[in-house]
Amino acid sequence: MTVRTKPRLVTPVDPPRRRWPSPVIISVLAVLVAVHVLAWRGTGFSPGALIDGWRGMADFLGQALPPDLSVLPDSLDATVVTLYIALLGTTFSVPFAFVLAVLGSRATTRNTIVYQVARSILSFLRSVPDVVFALIFVTAVGLGPFAGVLALVFHNTGVMGKLWAEAMEETDPGPREALQVAGASGAQIATNAVLPAAMPQLVGLLLYRFDVNVRSSLVLGLVGAGGIGFLINQSIKVFRFDQMVTHILVVLVVVVVVDQLSAYVRRRIAA
Repeated sequence: MTVRTKPRLVTPVDPPRRRWPSPVIISVLAVLVAVHVLAWRGTGFSPGALIDGWRGMADFLGQALPPDLSVLPDSLDATVVTLYIALLGTTFSVPFAFVLAVLGSRATTRNTIVYQVARSILSFLRSVPDVVFALIFVTAVGLGPFAGVLALVFHNTGVMGKLWAEAMEETDPGPREALQVAGASGAQIATNAVLPAAMPQLVGLLLYRFDVNVRSSLVLGLVGAGGIGFLINQSIKVFRFDQMVTHILVVLVVVVVVDQLSAYVRRRIAA
């Protein structure tokens, strides 16, 4: 016996409606386009001017190549000084950055006033460029690497202190809360819960900042803070672009080596 079933009625499905961007997204895009147009005009951005200036660039390259390798010994000596500036600028900023990071982290500081004061100091030191600090210290202690070291100490304290404070705040809150319930002080919470958990990240950030400071010390030399940046500036002033290229090539090699070593150490720490 055959059982007949009623055919199913297929309900027609409406095609998906086209979703247009919301008015908020359209407004944001319009503002971004307008700002970029203003920036284009305000900076005088002109690809045509760059194309028209090819003769000047060709003349510059003609004077810069081949590099003058006779200044290589002086370049290497100045590069060592640049590394010294970066090393001392990073190392001497560690205790100041550490104290301000502990005071400016909500994971280790309960007092709101202390927290805000520490954060304000870090913001000030971070907002002043290291070049400005270098110009200030050059007028105080004279031309030379010492001014560069002082500039890096002040600026790096602000940057590294903020990075360290945020790394402490990102640690697992469970151990902190357990110690707090047990009546532990802020110092005990910091030394027993926060710092052990954040230490690998703190060391990694320290190595990263040393990597950045090597590049910064080059720029500081351009304003009289010593190192190979000072030689580059002198070469430009006397139009010895072939010597300038030699100094830049040495800097390139040093930066690549420091970057690779820093990345290798950070990977080992993370592992």
